[in-house]
Amino acid sequence: MNHLELRPPTMADVARLAGVSHQTVSRVLGDHPNVRDETRAKVLRAIEEMGYRRNSSARALATRRTRTLGVVASNTTLYGPASTLFALEEAARAEGYTVSTVSLRRLAVETLSEALAHLSEGGVEGVIALAPQRSAVEALAELRHPFPVVVVGTGSGAEIPSVNVDQRLGARLATGHLLAAGHRTVWHLAGPEDWQEAADRVTGWRATLEEAGIEPPVPLRGDWSPLSGYRAGQELAGWVGRGLTAVFVANDQMALGVLRALREAGVRTPQDVAIVGFDDIPESEFFAPPLTTVRQDFATVGKHSIALLLDLIEGRAPAGAPGTPGRPGVPGVVVEPQLVVRASTAPD
Repeated sequence: MNHLELRPPTMADVARLAGVSHQTVSRVLGDHPNVRDETRAKVLRAIEEMGYRRNSSARALATRRTRTLGVVASNTTLYGPASTLFALEEAARAEGYTVSTVSLRRLAVETLSEALAHLSEGGVEGVIALAPQRSAVEALAELRHPFPVVVVGTGSGAEIPSVNVDQRLGARLATGHLLAAGHRTVWHLAGPEDWQEAADRVTGWRATLEEAGIEPPVPLRGDWSPLSGYRAGQELAGWVGRGLTAVFVANDQMALGVLRALREAGVRTPQDVAIVGFDDIPESEFFAPPLTTVRQDFATVGKHSIALLLDLIEGRAPAGAPGTPGRPGVPGVVVEPQLVVRASTAPD
């Protein structure tokens, strides 16, 4: 017999047999009143037929005594998502909660639904989703779930309770710093198009230039990696002497690649081209030259995310979160970034 046949049935198996969602099965198990009698009977028949037994963690969900929170994330090898995940775990522990994390290669409707079903089986009281891509936010909006959900890193576009760093302000700080240093324009190496944070940084950069009466150059695109920054830097080097004197790079890893490409082309930083990054990764202080960058306060993001989720779980009005800009009534917290000035923009 195949060993997989010995696996005990799960809530997802019951849902498939009954032809309903895992959320509906969860509601039946929790004796939720908003389930039609016909649907409830169908689910109970499937439970009996499969011999499904709800685990102790799932039973505890009904009383909200598991003190476990779920996190759904992807791209956790990148500095931003990894730092956010660590901050969430630290903040949860400080509140006496443990964290159950599901890491996905991509945040689509199908994979998110499976992840939420898994976390529901584990009895989580609420979920935080690290959803930096617009497609992930759209997928989350399509799903219904039996617990509160807070999204992090979704930028300015989601109709879901959220906590975000003000990416547009960060881009304004970076671009304004370069203009104040006397540069006539600022080029931009942007992140991937599907990332809302990248889009917000482009918006902040472009708005700052336009308000100064400057026509923004066409932004280059990278994928957050040093290699993509290096290739963009090779292209940027060809514009030195033709109006390029300053570049705002959408993250520090790509800035590292840009710095190397410019150095190999004989371009000095900051004497010939000034560079500003974004994130303030620990290594940025030791780049050659040390990198001016925009610092994101991930610890504060973690604390606000856990606090907002716990408020939603307990049915409290979220403290200090009446709604994010442009989304009245949707609980949200916006964390301000900070410009850190170093030698990549400050010639001796």
